[in-house]
Amino acid sequence: MENTLFPEWLERFSSYLRMRNYSPRTIKKYEQTVQRFARYAWVRQQAGRDPFSEEELDSAPLDADVNVSSALVTDFFSYITERREYKPKTLHRMISTLSSFYRYLYTQGVVVANPLLGVERPRIKNQELKYLKHSQVIRLLRSIEDRRNRLIVRLIYATGVRVSELCAINVEDIDFEEQTIRVKGKGDKIRTVFVDEETLDEIDEFIGNKIEGPLFIGQQGNHISPRTVQHIFKENAPDGITPHKIRHSYASELYRRSKNLRVVQENLGHSSIKTTEIYLHTDLEERKRVYQQYFPLSNGKKDE
Repeated sequence: MENTLFPEWLERFSSYLRMRNYSPRTIKKYEQTVQRFARYAWVRQQAGRDPFSEEELDSAPLDADVNVSSALVTDFFSYITERREYKPKTLHRMISTLSSFYRYLYTQGVVVANPLLGVERPRIKNQELKYLKHSQVIRLLRSIEDRRNRLIVRLIYATGVRVSELCAINVEDIDFEEQTIRVKGKGDKIRTVFVDEETLDEIDEFIGNKIEGPLFIGQQGNHISPRTVQHIFKENAPDGITPHKIRHSYASELYRRSKNLRVVQENLGHSSIKTTEIYLHTDLEERKRVYQQYFPLSNGKKDE
């Protein structure tokens, strides 16, 4: 292959991501990570040394050869972590981005192997996400005086939709008879979510005679923006409670009552059940029941 430099293959990779319906924001993040690595690779390939200054790296061109070793990739991550505090999740994302880029290059015959395969990922501590129980969500809803803001919070909890999905809902996406809403998820995937009758009644009252267009209207008659929804939560919800945490509350409550992980996965729009599992908690009552029923010191069967 004649041209194996980063600029051409990054452009092709971006086109490939667009073809697969990745969002512009995600593609931009992918490009920024690959560009940063390309500059690092150029300095190493030209100067053959490390360390070097941040200014050198920032001003370096992207014209490095994409054929790199696993050792150079490891050096890159060592370099950026020594100079800036990255959260493990951020490093995971950057490693995944470069791995996706090199998998694409491998399928195109540009490289003979993925250099990311030998790179160790940082460990992520099991941090329990803060979320609200059902009774707490109900109290939160009762505390919100503005009708639109209350409905926004309620709809996220009632359906488990992402904030971006909520913002994109149109009135015509709502089926009042079937009690469902058609939402567009990641990668423009369409799925159906279910809504309770009381929430639908509030929607019906909120929209009046409107039959089409954005459910929640933002500036210039367009859909409301995710930033506006985030601001609504800051103004009305307890500290740390975001739209994502209310979605988490929905997932936890639905699983606690149903014990059906597959349904929760499909309702949330997750492609992998592993993603769903991080939202779920075994509730205290269930843990107590299992402990009392099965642990020998607790159930009177001490000598068995």
